[in-house]
Amino acid sequence: MITDEQTNSLFLADTLPVKYPAFYADLNKRLLELGVTHQLLNGTRDVWAADYMPVQVDRNRFVQFRYEPDYLMSTVKWKKTISDPQAICENLGIKVVQSGIVLDGGNLSRSYHRAIMCDKIFSENRDWSEKSLIRQLESLLEVEKIIIIPTHPFDSSGHSDGILRWYGKDEVLINDYGNDATSYGRHLRMALRNAGIDYIEFPYNPSQVLTADDATGEYINFLWMEQGIIFPEFGLPEDKQAQRMLEQLFPWKTIMGIPATDLSRSGGILNCISWNIMQ
Repeated sequence: MITDEQTNSLFLADTLPVKYPAFYADLNKRLLELGVTHQLLNGTRDVWAADYMPVQVDRNRFVQFRYEPDYLMSTVKWKKTISDPQAICENLGIKVVQSGIVLDGGNLSRSYHRAIMCDKIFSENRDWSEKSLIRQLESLLEVEKIIIIPTHPFDSSGHSDGILRWYGKDEVLINDYGNDATSYGRHLRMALRNAGIDYIEFPYNPSQVLTADDATGEYINFLWMEQGIIFPEFGLPEDKQAQRMLEQLFPWKTIMGIPATDLSRSGGILNCISWNIMQ
């Protein structure tokens, strides 16, 4: 499967400059500094492109999962925000392999031969047995193993991209849940150890969160491409910690920060808005 490190082309929803014009202007400046040119996806209904666009398995193979998340399907108001990825891909001239499995891209953390997902994948696909679902996902994504981690109890989306990111073959970066009010950090670390995955704790500070959907403080939700890394800043002491740690972890990368609180208040950050692929 294509990893973030391998991606060199970026697509953003055409709703992003409309809904978050100041943030989009700042992001465009940083992308240009990195040497990243981006395109806008026409016909989107929300900004979270990573969730509804297809997963790139290899350079010419894309898998389109069903984008019917329960947190949007529950009301008519939120149903109207569901974008049509098939129409968007047709406009781009991209052919996809269609899957009936319900999966948001935000719940797929991808490595070369493995992937990590929150166990929300099971509740959204109750017509599958867990073993059959995992086998089908491994086949579609062409990975050796799918690793399941618990869903955070306060996260209705069930996304893994606000929890961890791959770092190397057998290691991931995870939020530092030392001050988390739940025992989630312990359950997460146990799941990773049972899967043979080491972890490095990464800065995390949800102290400024206002609602259950607020992603403020999730530094791990950064944009990672071949050209460099752009991470979110929230005006917190951890801003500098996140930058220093990224510079230590990725000394060969250009690292840039961007104020992202306006975006995070809506429930997502940089990885969420980015459909980055290899071309």
